[in-house]
Amino acid sequence: MRDIIMAMIDVATGRMKAQLVFKNVNLVNVFTGEIYKTDVAVHDGYIAGVGEYHGATELDMEGKYLCPGFIDGHVHIESSLVTPGEFAKAVVARGTTAVIADPHEIANVKGISGIKYMIEGAENIPLDVHVMLPSCVPATPFENAGSVLKAEDLLELINHPRVLGLGELMDFPNIIGCEKSIINKIVMAKNVHKYMDGHAPGISGKELNGYILPGVRTEHECSTAEEAMERLRLGMHIMFREGSAARNLVDLIPALNDSTFSRCMFCTDDRHPEDILVSGHIDNNIRVAINNGVDPVKAIQMATINAARCYNIENVGGIAPGYKANIVILNDLQNVEVYQVYKKGRLVAQDGKALFEIKSINDSKMRNSVNFKPLADKCFEFKSLSDSMRVIGLLPHSLVTKDLKLNVVRKDGGYYTEDGEQLLKLAVIERHHATGNIGLALVKGMGLKNGSVASSVAHDSHNIVVIGDNDEDMKLAVEHLQQIGGGIAIAAQGEIKDSLALPIAGLMSDKSLEEVQDKLEAMLKIAYGMGISRDYDPFMTLAFLALPVIPELKLTDLGLFDVVNFKFVEQR
Repeated sequence: MRDIIMAMIDVATGRMKAQLVFKNVNLVNVFTGEIYKTDVAVHDGYIAGVGEYHGATELDMEGKYLCPGFIDGHVHIESSLVTPGEFAKAVVARGTTAVIADPHEIANVKGISGIKYMIEGAENIPLDVHVMLPSCVPATPFENAGSVLKAEDLLELINHPRVLGLGELMDFPNIIGCEKSIINKIVMAKNVHKYMDGHAPGISGKELNGYILPGVRTEHECSTAEEAMERLRLGMHIMFREGSAARNLVDLIPALNDSTFSRCMFCTDDRHPEDILVSGHIDNNIRVAINNGVDPVKAIQMATINAARCYNIENVGGIAPGYKANIVILNDLQNVEVYQVYKKGRLVAQDGKALFEIKSINDSKMRNSVNFKPLADKCFEFKSLSDSMRVIGLLPHSLVTKDLKLNVVRKDGGYYTEDGEQLLKLAVIERHHATGNIGLALVKGMGLKNGSVASSVAHDSHNIVVIGDNDEDMKLAVEHLQQIGGGIAIAAQGEIKDSLALPIAGLMSDKSLEEVQDKLEAMLKIAYGMGISRDYDPFMTLAFLALPVIPELKLTDLGLFDVVNFKFVEQR
């Protein structure tokens, strides 16, 4: 260590040449908010100095902008549908060099072993994956997940060097109510001085004070500037989210001012393959912010140093002596066009392409996760019906649903509204413990005809969810998922039209992000050709119809759930 420090000092003082020098860059200084022309010297993976330098290798970056690598403050890597390594290849090429990952999705399927798989998958890749241990597995008591994680289970990993703390505390009613199980997890994290992420949309006043009091540090679920400001006043850090299902960045911009912006940062939360490949990752957040009036330097500060300071991640997020040489070179500031990405001084991506390969890891324990009882021929038949039924009403471009009370007409083996619109049948099949649980409901709004779509990606417990207009195709699609180890399948008129295999916990592919997106694009074309309205992404819509925390009406393997009143309800 002494020799390394002495050599770095020799480079910093100009007594020795640096290994690499970026000449004539426009440095985006996130400490002072300035942009100015200078050189940046890199040695042994760290910034050695900023000023006039010479090096063994000198790169003339005239006209280009140099800034720190981008940081995603909160992400579920599993939502990209690929492994941590393949995820890294996609996002590093877009300037992201660090993420704060919550492996909540795979933990709901595989428990501690799933978290360990994600940690192992983050080794030996040019992306710093910091982990927040999932705090709510299962997410709610209203469904069956693949695992139950208590404080004593998480204790095994809380001191792992990659673990920063406890992931999003979604169970805010029990925190406010001082329920022992969730308080035990908070105490576990506090005892070892770890951080805690928040997830408490909608609460305010004294309840919000009670929620924050144990040390909840961040919030990524704000949907209005007013909601963000209330949390900022109480000392929280606010994440401006641009995911695939939820995009709140533009709505939160009014909360930014000279006093608040240093406690604001960016996150993606859940971002799907197409959005990463077409629009980008944290570079997209920066671009959206700039296009909506945020100063470019402030946007880059939100994408870098603000996140590093929030989580106290040392020596990243800035360009200064002693900081890791995690560097993004931009062609311009307005469009945030990424030219090159360096990780600890090594070129790892250029012109949107990753320049590194990843090593495969043993994923055998993550496979064969689709485990349900054999489906009987009439397993999707309603046991009792009336002419008036509760129906899940879909809303275009929204995860929120309506709790509809409709007069239902039954004819030709199907279900229709009084004015003739066909209703679809929705089923959620427990797939972790072969309990035989199947929840059933009717859905209005998607428009699917003569077929079905099934998926093993169903937040948060990830049971099998299937929608269709006939029981035969629904059963066929579900059984096909078992054959391929999980994924998404489309069935029509007695045959499988196409499928995407997600054999890793039923959540992730072992293919590249580009291959996954090509398959999804082909399957979307088939789905829309079967009458599904383009107001809906059928796969994303399905994934959230089983999540009993988003109003108003949802379905789990235990039955139809009224989210507004937090109770199970009858179909009629």
